[in-house]
Amino acid sequence: MSLSADRPVAAPISPAVLSAFWFGTAFHWLVLLLILMPGDVVKFVGEGQKGTYLGLLTAIGAVMALVLPPLVGAHSDRTGKRIPYIRLGLGVNLAGLLVMALAAASLSGVAGFWVYVLGFLLVQFGNNYATAPYSALIPQLVPPEQRGRYSGVMAMLQAGGQLLGAVAALVIGLLHLPGIATYLLVGLVLLLPALVTMRGVPAQADRLVPSQSAPQLSVAQLFAHQPFLWVFLTRVLFALGQYSVQPFLQYYNKDVMRQGDPANATSIMLACIIVGSIASALIGGRISDRTGRKPVIYVAGGLMAAVALLLLFAPNFTAALLLALLFGLGFGAFTSVDWALGSDAMPSESSYARDMGIWHVAFVAPQFVGAPQGRLLDWGNAQSPNMGYTLVFGIAAVFFVLGVILVRNVPEKVHRPS
Repeated sequence: MSLSADRPVAAPISPAVLSAFWFGTAFHWLVLLLILMPGDVVKFVGEGQKGTYLGLLTAIGAVMALVLPPLVGAHSDRTGKRIPYIRLGLGVNLAGLLVMALAAASLSGVAGFWVYVLGFLLVQFGNNYATAPYSALIPQLVPPEQRGRYSGVMAMLQAGGQLLGAVAALVIGLLHLPGIATYLLVGLVLLLPALVTMRGVPAQADRLVPSQSAPQLSVAQLFAHQPFLWVFLTRVLFALGQYSVQPFLQYYNKDVMRQGDPANATSIMLACIIVGSIASALIGGRISDRTGRKPVIYVAGGLMAAVALLLLFAPNFTAALLLALLFGLGFGAFTSVDWALGSDAMPSESSYARDMGIWHVAFVAPQFVGAPQGRLLDWGNAQSPNMGYTLVFGIAAVFFVLGVILVRNVPEKVHRPS
């Protein structure tokens, strides 16, 4: 197969099949990061250090997510294959989930926490090993004028996976099922949609031969390509806003909203966010194909920044749920153009997987913010009741606003270097 340097060959694959892997991945990360890990960390280290250790856990995992995708992506580009990497990464991911489940079920204290960390590192290794080659499939297979639609479907299935995760966590919590059952469910829902995508990707995706005109760019040249640079920076800012709040929602529901069952309260809040995001995801992607990506991001980022601040003043849990719904509308609109914006900014087909792996770093590297934000949360709450949440949520709003401001620098029409 020879691809045009300006336009990929349309693939005989539906948006839903291509996005199925992302459905399972979304379920996997929502249940893991927002339901299982916060509760498990409290069991290992107690209430007084929960923010610090949860932030440490996410930051340690982020190291793997920072380093691996560009390296694996570059190797995938050299071999011209995608599916074998997804298959191997999936296997390691499942093994890591098993280690985490066994540690949470049978170990305790700081020693048990470090075994749990080992399992999480395996999860991060496997998931990120698969992500870069998978991420290359949209720019490789989807024409630019259809990327908004494909990105919208991907965002909708991502939100659907998250909604299923929130509902499943709520049901498991109400039934008081053992935690290991949840880990097994996470593994199953990760595996089955991944099989759908791996079977549905056309065979030529694993026989990629870039055209001779495709430029070979170094990493420095990649960042010198202005569309990529600005897309990368704005994605970093939006991810910093998300990870400033997301890991601590369960603690927010317990400490600020005074919910007796914070895990179930978080599941309900997440369901509201996801319903809102489903409502805006598909329409946002289609609108972006007609009007451009940036107007959608302006609205989405402004809405998320406003909600991050308003959550601090929510008078009750019902009001917080309404705000969560509004946040979901903004988040869904953002994710509906996220993949399209990233794909549009790729400068060369000869390094799609490497470059999408580096682009993916812009989303996962900000997980490091969990460590200082967790420490800030504990410090602020020790100074004054719930002051930590004011600091952390306020910083998140600043990140969202900066992302909206800087996205103006992203060119709407991307010209690839020759």
